[in-house]
Amino acid sequence: MSCLLNTPHIAVIGAGLAGVSCASQLEQLGMRVTVFDKSRGTGGRMSTRRGDQWQADHGAQYFTARDPLFSKELLRWQQAGVASAWQPALAVLDAQNPNAARRHDNDSGTVRFVGVPRMSSPVRWLADELQLTLSARVNALIRRENRWRLCFDDSVEDRARLENIDFDAVALAIPPEQAVALIRPHAAAFAAQCDTRAMRPCWAAMLRFDARVALPFDAAFINDGPLRWIARDNHKPGRPSQETWVLHATAAWSEQHLESSADEASQALTDAFKALGGTTPTTATAHRWRYAEPTTPAQSQGCLWDAALNLGLCGDWLSAGRVEGAWLSGRALARSITSLE
Repeated sequence: MSCLLNTPHIAVIGAGLAGVSCASQLEQLGMRVTVFDKSRGTGGRMSTRRGDQWQADHGAQYFTARDPLFSKELLRWQQAGVASAWQPALAVLDAQNPNAARRHDNDSGTVRFVGVPRMSSPVRWLADELQLTLSARVNALIRRENRWRLCFDDSVEDRARLENIDFDAVALAIPPEQAVALIRPHAAAFAAQCDTRAMRPCWAAMLRFDARVALPFDAAFINDGPLRWIARDNHKPGRPSQETWVLHATAAWSEQHLESSADEASQALTDAFKALGGTTPTTATAHRWRYAEPTTPAQSQGCLWDAALNLGLCGDWLSAGRVEGAWLSGRALARSITSLE
């Protein structure tokens, strides 16, 4: 790449796993990287809500490793103490007949992993060595003399200085609905792909109890009704002992109730949990993930990269829609940026 000379400076927008994976790989390959995110912390949907003596992984619930590269990376996480295997007693429930719970037999030998002590821990560990600018919403990209500048929201601290930094390339690690507004003026073909890759929402409820909920499993897949997944979050390794359950609604229910208040969603999902045999929680809250899972995740693209513009996109929506896919997508984009396939 002719423009990437003398320690090129790359802007990565998005500090979830895909963005942090991309940034880490770029630094290993000799690039200078700054990561921007509109949130106050890293992790994206590998996220954890914390309260007084309790916490809940309200985004990604667990992850698996199939690809050899990700398996090797996961071993690093385990050795660093930021990930561990989770072996819950699993069930499959029908909301119409919750008393007929079926054991979920793991015939495939799937091993499930979680971040320790919270789901966001692997991303935070990877981000420790990165230059991060958080609470920084990027509103636009400006192309000038084959380089890029970023435009920020009015609330961003040190906005004037940040908007005068020239970057040799930009990597967007954000949902396609958010990326499209930034790239449409520059990359119509990529924008068209974003337009066809809608992300579906998910309402997540976090329930805290003063006593153990007497359900004969630690997590369950739900076949019908508003819920698709429930889990005893405190059963995961490294968690506080406070009884805490996470409930994930189906994408269809979440779409139907997308603009409900958090209180309304929390109450509805709590009622559905009680119908499955749960009890009334001491406290309950809910979080809406507007962009939770890809409708049609790409199986082979991995990332998008325009070498003429030095502009690329990565994320789980381009790589099978899993935690593993997010990491692989970020790594693939980093390799494309440095032309080291």
